[in-house]
Amino acid sequence: MILAVAAMALLVGVDQLIKYLVVRDFALGESRRFLHFGDTELMNLTYVRNNGAAFSSMSGQRAILIGLPVILLGVCVWAMWKYGRNSPFLKWNLTLVMAGGIGNLIDRIFRGGDVVDYLDIRLFHFAVFNFADCCICIGVFLILLYMLFDKSGKESPKEQPHA
Repeated sequence: MILAVAAMALLVGVDQLIKYLVVRDFALGESRRFLHFGDTELMNLTYVRNNGAAFSSMSGQRAILIGLPVILLGVCVWAMWKYGRNSPFLKWNLTLVMAGGIGNLIDRIFRGGDVVDYLDIRLFHFAVFNFADCCICIGVFLILLYMLFDKSGKESPKEQPHA
């Protein structure tokens, strides 16, 4: 568990460092080419602020957008305590989800309810997002896979005695 907490702190630190650099070095709305193939832009760094959840849903609902992640972080802590010790895969993916949640929660609390976003996929039109969002999405996806395919917690049917 100590390694998971250390990894979580590292991921939150990386998230906050990138956001700090974006806020420091970019004007709001500014976009710079980041990954490109010739003249085709694959991904840019674009500084935007989002005061909503995914795709700006629930925009301006700061109390809900702080309260709900706090509750979900509590659920993740409970799940890690109850199940994470028996499953390293689950533990590390809960670590990803919690790190991303904490990273965005820090923004919501200390940036007036806004989250700093900067990863702008240009190959196809998509929302601008950040490192914390990546941690959450990857972690949740892998937890869902775990829940679908892990058979270690399932009880095998009891054999019926032959008469």
